[in-house]
This record gives sequence, C-alpha cells and structure tokens, in this order.
Amino acid sequence: RRTLKSMRVFLGVTGASGAPYARRLLQAVAAADCEVGVSVSGAAIEVLATELYGDARLSRDETLARFTEGTGSNVTVFDPGDWQAPYASGSAKVDAYVICPCSMGTLGTIASGAMQNLIHRAASVALKEERKLVLCPRETPLSAIHLENMLTLRRAGATILFLAPGFYAGAETVDDLVDFVAGRVLDQLGLENSLVTRWGDG
Repeated sequence: RRTLKSMRVFLGVTGASGAPYARRLLQAVAAADCEVGVSVSGAAIEVLATELYGDARLSRDETLARFTEGTGSNVTVFDPGDWQAPYASGSAKVDAYVICPCSMGTLGTIASGAMQNLIHRAASVALKEERKLVLCPRETPLSAIHLENMLTLRRAGATILFLAPGFYAGAETVDDLVDFVAGRVLDQLGLENSLVTRWGDG
C-alpha cells in the first residue's frame, strides 16, 4: 500500500441522499494525511444542508464551511465550474477519484462521456488515464437504464460501491453504519483504516 502522505484524492459530492457518508469519508481521507480536492455540485449543497444541518436554505459558503470544518489544510474546495482545477486534466498526478454520493444523473452523464462540470470531467479523466474511480450510488429501486449505465462504467474500469451498509459487524448506531461504508471506500483507495470490524476479527 502507498505511503499515505503521497496520496492525492479527488472527492466529488453530488445531489443524491447520503450526505453523512460524504462527510465521514472526507474526514477519514483527510485524517489519513492525503491531499484532498473536493467539488460539491449545486444540488449536493442543498442535500448537505438538509441532511447534515437541517436547513435547506443554508448558503453555499456556509454549507461548505461546515462540511470541511476540522479537516485541516490538506483539503481544498473547488467550484464545479472550475475547469482550471488540477483534477480537470490527466497531466496532473492524482491517485484516486471518488464520487460520494453519486446521483443517477451524474452516473448517467459520466457513462455517456459528457462533461458538464468538474466532477464529470474528473471522472472522465480517471477512466481515460486508467486510474482508480469509485462511484457510490444510493438510489433504489434501480431502472434498467441505471443498471446499464453502471455496467457501462464497470466495464470502463470504475468501481461501483453502493451506499449499502452491512450489519454483521454489530452496528449499534447510525454512525457505525456510515463508518462501515466509508471503511469499504477507504479499502478501495488502499488506505488502512479501522472504521469497521473485519470479518473473522474479534
């Protein structure tokens, strides 16, 4: 596994339910001493504000300030319209890309090859450069269109990691369930973590 300090990770947050997963993942990746670039879509701002802070009318700036609070100087926020961000180019060295949560609109856009914002572009870069891309959808039930888009992306090299926690680790709180999924994402990035009890341990 890589030296943690050398890892550069992109985290895209889009407008699907699952804000607690995004917050825990950002905290955990930042705590692993990674350099993290974060981009949050307009729809995701409203979801974060609603699910984390109970106020859908919070401003973008206030929502992002709360979302990134305590994550340290290794976290940089990029506007979704910032095409000058390093994550918009394959020439920038980036180790892994995660979109959590990943809305079905975002997933479909990436599967089609379209790029309307930095999050789409970063995912496209990950695929073309054959780098680690983890997409975390939550929507259920799934239509045939959703499933076909996910299969297209899996065949292109993306990892589809549903925001579906397991219960075998003896979860006692909602935070435990959130940690379970965040830990699985960290596993995909090659980052050591103890967010969840391993099967067969203890």
